[in-house]
Amino acid sequence: MKKQQGFTLIELVIVIVILGILAVTAAPKFLNLAGDAKAGTLNAVKASLQSANAEIYGKAILQNKQAAADGTLVNPAVTTAFGYAKATEDNLKLMLDVPDFKFQAGVDNTDLKIVKSTDVLVLPSDSTAIDGNSKTACALVYRQATEAGAKPTYTVINTGC
Repeated sequence: MKKQQGFTLIELVIVIVILGILAVTAAPKFLNLAGDAKAGTLNAVKASLQSANAEIYGKAILQNKQAAADGTLVNPAVTTAFGYAKATEDNLKLMLDVPDFKFQAGVDNTDLKIVKSTDVLVLPSDSTAIDGNSKTACALVYRQATEAGAKPTYTVINTGC
């Protein structure tokens, strides 16, 4: 009699069930990669904005405009507040070359700590605009300097990414 080699049907079914269980437990970890990628990209945009603003501040020092509440630099024509870029959509568009992002100003949102007069939002293009009722967002909040010697703030909100 010849000895047969191979797997039985029960062994194959057990292996398939085990692989299914592993897939169900591992899949959620990989499904949130898009949100993590958006948050990571926002952090990269934040670093780019900080770097550009450091250059703006250096130019403001050279043009002796670092202490003025209102100023305009020459080349690039950026309006400044205490040497750093003012929080306007036009300024951020000049400073950043991010085609997959949009800018939003004029939002007041106490839950997200966004102030209409001093903040501009940088959002991924596929994100929804933020309104006063939003409790989550996927955005970078740029807040301009408010006094001489103070630096602007950069806050990444990734609760909605």
